[in-house]
Amino acid sequence: MSVGNGLQPKRFGSGRTYLRRVVAASMAGTVVEWYEFFLYGTAATLVFGKVFFAKGGSDLDGILAAFVTYAVGFAARPVGGIVFGQLGDRYGRKKLLQLSLVLVGASTFLMGCLPTFAQIGYWAPALLVTLRFIQGFAVGGEWGGAILLVAEHSPNSSRGFWASWPQAGVPAGNMLATAVLLILTSTLSDAAFLSWGWRIAFWLSAVVVLIGYYIRTKVTDAPIFLEAQRQAQRSKRARAGILEVLKRYPRGVFTAMSLRVGENIMYYLVVTFSITYLKVHVHANTKAILWWLLVAHAVHFAVIPLFGHLSDRFGRRPVYFVGALAAGTWGFFAFPMMNSGRDTLILSAIVIGLVFHGLMYAVQPATMAEMFPTRMRYSGVSLGYQVTSIFAGSLAPIIAVRLLETYKSAVPIAWYLAGAASVSAVAALAARETKGIDLADVDLADSGPTSQHDPAVRQPDGPDPTALIEGAV
Repeated sequence: MSVGNGLQPKRFGSGRTYLRRVVAASMAGTVVEWYEFFLYGTAATLVFGKVFFAKGGSDLDGILAAFVTYAVGFAARPVGGIVFGQLGDRYGRKKLLQLSLVLVGASTFLMGCLPTFAQIGYWAPALLVTLRFIQGFAVGGEWGGAILLVAEHSPNSSRGFWASWPQAGVPAGNMLATAVLLILTSTLSDAAFLSWGWRIAFWLSAVVVLIGYYIRTKVTDAPIFLEAQRQAQRSKRARAGILEVLKRYPRGVFTAMSLRVGENIMYYLVVTFSITYLKVHVHANTKAILWWLLVAHAVHFAVIPLFGHLSDRFGRRPVYFVGALAAGTWGFFAFPMMNSGRDTLILSAIVIGLVFHGLMYAVQPATMAEMFPTRMRYSGVSLGYQVTSIFAGSLAPIIAVRLLETYKSAVPIAWYLAGAASVSAVAALAARETKGIDLADVDLADSGPTSQHDPAVRQPDGPDPTALIEGAV
């Protein structure tokens, strides 16, 4: 077996104070990495289309080219998730989290140093793509480790709440990036910002990385992982990674992927494509757009832990299903609100979109962590979470721009989102409820036929892990 229930009394022995430190360490890196990832997405719309690519026939041509490099980061994320997942299940969550932080920081800093298209021609976009791949690779490895560091330390009854905090690090990082860009665009002329000002935002990542790295040195891996690691030294089977995850837990992997489709597409329509839509179609002011996003990210940050708590109370499935259902309606009323040109309505459209998104996003860490045993949890959650980004979030802005160019209307985009959200809604209904499950019991059920029928595996106040495992294999 990987770990026994005898570990349970020791698991939270350091108390809530240490758990808060774990949350802070996890969030610190998440804030840093998403500051840098979102910075690229915003710069792709505001800067990169003009600075790193040849001029096209319209403003959307350069933006579309920048979004293609944006998609490269998403293509790299599953690769990072697989590599970091394999290593993280063997060597620990903390070590891999520190490595991912250094990689994403270095690549982002170097983006701020790149020569422009006017200076070195097509080498400029080539170097940008290379750095974007490294950035995406690192972010792909970050997510699984960050949420597992918290989930594996969390009490069974409140795992949804505590594990949702790393997700809140995403809007926090976005807020930081938006605030930096807002300060720069407010203090510099448009020409100065386009010429050199945008680089400052990328260089500042070095400072943020150092802070995040230091905070992450103050925590250790969870006892349940350390026990599984000791088992790995004695059992070749326990060293299995991606291939065994797919063999033993295909249901978990594909459920996780399906849950991600609507959530991932919606997020990048709200926070990335909406910038393009407001800038090019509505002709909104850049500073106004950044202010709207800043407020929306703040609301997003506030609601994520709330929805995580609701998943502890009412279950993972119902909260996720409501979020997916709501997401399917967003495009039909949000784009008309943006078309109005009224600040209050535009802000409301963006805020509502991120609240709907939060219902799904907050529930993902606990849900996915509870799908897999400790010995392959990093690999399982990374695979289920990151692969979807290749055909979901990475393509969402590109598809939306093409639909807008072709139909001169946002209605096809609304239907595109509705279709994606329906996939996540069905996945939420099909998923097994795991609220309150003991991760040690999941390990016991994974260890073999004998423990699968051991009464000690069953938990009176939670779902039957035997049923979870039998449904997964």
